[in-house]
Amino acid sequence: MLIYNITYLVSHEIHEEWLSWMKTHHAPEMLSTGHFSGYTILRLKEVDETEGITYAFQFQIPYGDQLTTYNAEHAPQLRLKAEQRWGEKVMAFRTLMEIVQ
Repeated sequence: MLIYNITYLVSHEIHEEWLSWMKTHHAPEMLSTGHFSGYTILRLKEVDETEGITYAFQFQIPYGDQLTTYNAEHAPQLRLKAEQRWGEKVMAFRTLMEIVQ
């Protein structure tokens, strides 16, 4: 199994509204694509929060080719929605990880 990790740095002024939107809209939309089997939300601790609060959303991917299909068919539209709504108040970077044990 693979983990598609998206780490977000979220401005203090919007982080509560953003987190609610992620839980009720964005993450469920990602799941509805059928390419992920579930997800976990984490808040990073013991990090500098001067610029904002850091969250990680970790989506489980049962098969490796699922991410390729998701990125081709769904990611551009979903990312655009998020960018239009939150602009520069949210920064994101993505990593793909493999569960070893």
